[in-house]
Amino acid sequence: MRPATIREATATDWPRIWPFFRAIVAEGETYAYPDDLTSDEARALWLEPPPGHAVVAVDEDGTVLGSAKMGPNRPGRGAHVATASFMVDPAHGGRGVGAALGRYVLDWARTNGYRGMQFNAVVETNTVAVALWQRLGFEIIGTVPEAFHSRSHGYVGLHVMYQRFSGLAG
Repeated sequence: MRPATIREATATDWPRIWPFFRAIVAEGETYAYPDDLTSDEARALWLEPPPGHAVVAVDEDGTVLGSAKMGPNRPGRGAHVATASFMVDPAHGGRGVGAALGRYVLDWARTNGYRGMQFNAVVETNTVAVALWQRLGFEIIGTVPEAFHSRSHGYVGLHVMYQRFSGLAG
């Protein structure tokens, strides 16, 4: 199996992102987005204008396997720390797409001068994602108890995860 190619997402990719975006949100296990988002509302959340940036992972046939969005975690005085969100099409899970997107996003943030990356809301029962982010160098720096209402687990915590980029001046 060849590795996915990661490239900038375009408006023409949205019709291929939307089906798995909608399914992941509807599952109610990983994202706190409203269940009734329209495609246009979801597109505005995912394909943010600069300084936001979105990418897709595609296979050799051009099939969109997953997507990530990234940018500053906060505006102004918080804009030196990046954040990111990820969705992998469940039909293509287990192929390393999430890890490839994670490595891409970390490289993007370092290249663009961010001092670290913070994930604000990693659902604690999403153990696959928590383990992946820890393998890629993130630490759980806190957990907000019962901050997420999981469809299958009830009220569960949201981890705040962080990775500091070493060797940056300023």
